Amino acid sequence: MGLSKSFQLVLFIVFGLLIYRIYTVENNEVQEQGEIARANYQQYVQTIEQWHGSGEALYQLMSKDFSFQFFQYIHNVDSNNNFTHGSLLRPADDFASQIFNIELGHVQNFPDGRLQVRLDTASVLSTSFNDLEQTAILLITAYVSLMLLFALLIQLHRRRINYAAEYIVHIPDLSFLAIEQSRFPGVLNPIGKALETCRSQLKLSLDRVRKENELLTKAAYQDPVSGFSTRQRFTQHIDAISKTDKQQYGVLVVVKAAELASVNQLHGRAAGDDYLAKLATCIRKSVTNLGLSECFRVSSGDFAVFIDSITLKEGERFLEQLKRYLDEYAQSTKSDSIAHAGMVPYQQGNEPLALMALADTAVSVAQTLGPNRYYQLEKLSGNEQFGTDHWKITIDDLISRRSVKFYQQPIQPCNNATEVYRELLARFYNAEGKHLPTTTVIAMAERYGMSVELDKMIVTQTIKILSENPSISGNMGVNISASSALQDSFTMWLKDILSKHRGTAARLVFEVNESGMQTNLESSHQFVSEIHKAGAKVAIERFGLGFTSFKFFREVRPDFIKLDSSYSDNIEQDNNNKFFVRMIVDIAKRISIRVIATGVEKQDEKLTLEKLLVDGLQGYYIAKPELLLNKQ
Repeated sequence: MGLSKSFQLVLFIVFGLLIYRIYTVENNEVQEQGEIARANYQQYVQTIEQWHGSGEALYQLMSKDFSFQFFQYIHNVDSNNNFTHGSLLRPADDFASQIFNIELGHVQNFPDGRLQVRLDTASVLSTSFNDLEQTAILLITAYVSLMLLFALLIQLHRRRINYAAEYIVHIPDLSFLAIEQSRFPGVLNPIGKALETCRSQLKLSLDRVRKENELLTKAAYQDPVSGFSTRQRFTQHIDAISKTDKQQYGVLVVVKAAELASVNQLHGRAAGDDYLAKLATCIRKSVTNLGLSECFRVSSGDFAVFIDSITLKEGERFLEQLKRYLDEYAQSTKSDSIAHAGMVPYQQGNEPLALMALADTAVSVAQTLGPNRYYQLEKLSGNEQFGTDHWKITIDDLISRRSVKFYQQPIQPCNNATEVYRELLARFYNAEGKHLPTTTVIAMAERYGMSVELDKMIVTQTIKILSENPSISGNMGVNISASSALQDSFTMWLKDILSKHRGTAARLVFEVNESGMQTNLESSHQFVSEIHKAGAKVAIERFGLGFTSFKFFREVRPDFIKLDSSYSDNIEQDNNNKFFVRMIVDIAKRISIRVIATGVEKQDEKLTLEKLLVDGLQGYYIAKPELLLNKQ
């Protein structure tokens, strides 16, 4: 039996004996008072020993001095003189009489009759019963109070013991949190001191061993070019995250070197190593002020960075910092692009393959956004599988099912003479009808050489919708990938299908990303020329992110250029952006190209861009995308 139950049993016995003792004393007192009451009654009865009247008259006489529970007078001859009052049975609600067993009965014979009485016990019992009741209440209250106090103290003691036990259990996990000495007062103080001494000595010993081990392993597991840890250490690190039970979260950033193959081919491997070393320096400088981080070189041109204890939103500071350093490096070397970065969140228990697939997808999206861009991806929607084959199957499925819906977002002309259009935004859905991220689908299609088929499906569906829905009026902008636009086979296919739908073709504007078009100016010019022959128009989107030149305007000659949304962001306060937009507008007007500002989300931005004489405005302040209703 434990201490707690033993104490409760002892306390119960002590208080039980106290109550029993008090009851015994009060019961003896009641018996004595009962005998006194009985004796007084007997003396009184002796004074009326020669009674010759009726029983009722006798009761009236005696009730002046005594209270009766039962009174019965039986006349020997005349029954008319008989009288009975009360009952021999005790009332059911007379708790005091049940506690104290006392009998105050008496029988008296008169010359003419017989008298039997039982005196009322209330006067005898009231004082003793009240004393017993008050004493019992006090004892029970004291007993309950002591029990509650003891339970509280036991609970507090148990928490202290559990804290010490839990701390000891976690010592093998190398968890060396400071001991809370306040949990070990009084007799427990030696335990607290012993745990603190053990913690300090063990932590010092392990720190010393860890430092020596790190020095020994650093040489074996450090990449000589970047100074980062090697792929083997990366694998160990990501496996540790997946298997740990401790609370752990942060972000994983994968950085892909964009120009390694080109540098190696043009300038040799030494130049390539120098390029990677400088890229590693950009990464290292970006994580300097973000707390605990681990950097790895996971392949020839891929780097991985784990930043602990920050959220995806907080991690954007690192990406912005990294992009700034990459842009500076690109300008110093006159390169178009240095690297792309993808950021995803992680926590303990994440599956390594799934986490890397998610990060790889984020990088793929970033590669479609322009030079040195980054992308953050929290998760893929639905129940996606991971791996190379999944996206091929998914994209092939949505192409075969033509599983696409269009949203429309109008462009507001800045003057009545300017002819603009509405942009169609594609939204893709899997076999279960769940939305697939558009940027991810496009990135995966480009990665696996499926962008041409995807673009063909989008163009075909657009023409079908416009042909079957006469109520949809005006010009429409259709997004296609630069990789498709630069392929002769796709250009010929597009020209052929547009030639078969001349009326619809005249209403179409094909939007292509600037960074992709700049990779091959000759093919870009051919694409624009063939589209013009078919009666359609071309717009260059995300304009201004690359190293824009007059040669691009002169040789490609699109109908529209759509400025990247970053130029609209707070343009009323950014003189550099104002200068750039003013310059682009001036050049574009000289050669009859219309300039459209995108990402307009505030009135001040709209007013400023109008003063800069852009031809059209697009953004949430102008109009939000709406589902294009059709008869599909």
